[in-house]
Amino acid sequence: ELVWSDEFEGTSLNTDNWNYETGTGNWGWGNDEKQYYTNRSENIRVENGYLIIEAKKEAYSGSAYTSARITTQNKQSFTYGKIEARLSIPSGTGTWPAFWMLGSKGGWPGCGEIDIMEHVGKESTMLSHALHTKNQNGMNGKNWNQRTYHNDAENTFHTFTVEWVAKNLADYARIRFYIDEKLTGTSIETLQTTGEDWPFTAPFYFILNLAIGGTWGGNIDDSMFEHPVQMKVDYVKVYQYK
Repeated sequence: ELVWSDEFEGTSLNTDNWNYETGTGNWGWGNDEKQYYTNRSENIRVENGYLIIEAKKEAYSGSAYTSARITTQNKQSFTYGKIEARLSIPSGTGTWPAFWMLGSKGGWPGCGEIDIMEHVGKESTMLSHALHTKNQNGMNGKNWNQRTYHNDAENTFHTFTVEWVAKNLADYARIRFYIDEKLTGTSIETLQTTGEDWPFTAPFYFILNLAIGGTWGGNIDDSMFEHPVQMKVDYVKVYQYK
């Protein structure tokens, strides 16, 4: 059953659900990203039933770009269920939009990370899912991620879903990813190296952001800013078993 949703109706972000994260974080949010996140309506607003996160090329507080990032930390967090968002991502080399989750217990990477949708504009047809754990987080060369390729990855609405199942509901704990209801990746607990390396038993919260540049976003093509560079989110929904 549906236990929580935000369909971005009305004229402003529901701050009972979401926090704005502003600034440049620690070393560009840990990724050498080039944007400054603001809570200004130029960068983030609710309009016509959509959440719009817009990146801009402008000098702001020492950065050359602005954008926005919001989280449900300390407001809405969930353990297990089916999590779904319908959204569209912008085109342009240097964009790095994401819809993801972090565990609310402890620091990264031990808390766990579920990347439901990640994309970089330099690979215009690629959509990625990933899981990060204490032992698999990319820093030691170990990683779990799944990439699929779509001719209409950018500037088109797609539905991104994660199905996060506890051990007692299946033969093993598992996380499955879907794009437009088509299965695109599965990770099961037994694939991980040790039991303590499966942090996906705690509450996780959501993050939506549009980064510019950085370790994966890469070089930035400023000509993309001749048109609005926007990530649009129709809804985020959480379903859980009764």
